[in-house]
Amino acid sequence: MLTIASTPVLYPLTDRAVLSLSGEDRVKYLQGQVTCDVAALEAGDATPGGHCDSKGKLWAPFWLANLGEQLLLLLNRSLVARQLPELKKFAVFAKTDVEDVSERWQVFGLAGEGLSHWLNHHVGDGNLWQGGIVIPVAAEHALLVLPVEAELPELPRGSEQEWLGLMIQAGLPDMSAEHQGEYIPQMLNLQALGGISFTKGCYMGQEIVARAKYRGANKKAMFVLVGKATDKIAVNQDLELQLGDNWRRAGTVLSHWQQGEDCLLTAVLNKDLDADTVFRLKDQPDSRLQLHPLPYDLVD
Repeated sequence: MLTIASTPVLYPLTDRAVLSLSGEDRVKYLQGQVTCDVAALEAGDATPGGHCDSKGKLWAPFWLANLGEQLLLLLNRSLVARQLPELKKFAVFAKTDVEDVSERWQVFGLAGEGLSHWLNHHVGDGNLWQGGIVIPVAAEHALLVLPVEAELPELPRGSEQEWLGLMIQAGLPDMSAEHQGEYIPQMLNLQALGGISFTKGCYMGQEIVARAKYRGANKKAMFVLVGKATDKIAVNQDLELQLGDNWRRAGTVLSHWQQGEDCLLTAVLNKDLDADTVFRLKDQPDSRLQLHPLPYDLVD
């Protein structure tokens, strides 16, 4: 539904927060807090990941980048009020400073045909650039995190809403405060994206996350839906699936893109759905949605 631009486009993102971890114990500390393998990252590396409560429910999905002297977490700004105090809670016992540094950084999406070539020409080897970092997130899609004083690349500008649609098409999860504490990481497909390490050892919620893998306890996953909606879509809006002449609640809207009546959205749904299942937004009975294939396999 959304077509990637024929040349690289820069998408200013205002809804991303940037958290920083610095200090000599930053890697060791974060390793014991999140789902991804922080210790495996060299300077310039990045990975998706999740920060959970003790019951394995997500405070936040994020992108983690290693800048060498500090670690940066990129996440939905609405999550910070509840998530940051949890991340800082035990930092007082480690040589680690955890801060919201969003005002010091500017965050952009980068996408378009030829982006890899453009990055090779302008950024060169590695992903560190102008005191910031390029984070590859999908084929010909990347996040660009630069200090506020850095010079921006001379590229066409795109809209934040379009970037969100591109991320939905790529099957990449985004979550707002409305859903904090509801989903384990596998329900947002973090294991399929390399955002969960099952070998690194303990972290907050690790026992629950591991049990979901090894005992098959998780029956849900994040799916992409495509279709038509007559009115504006909202996060946490109820979704229904069709069963004969009836409709049954299926889940809620996680993230969405909309242009006119055309829409894309993500939702956490049961994994045993038929490929031709018909959905609608509960408050928009004339809307119709169907499953859009994920660009990756759903592994446990």
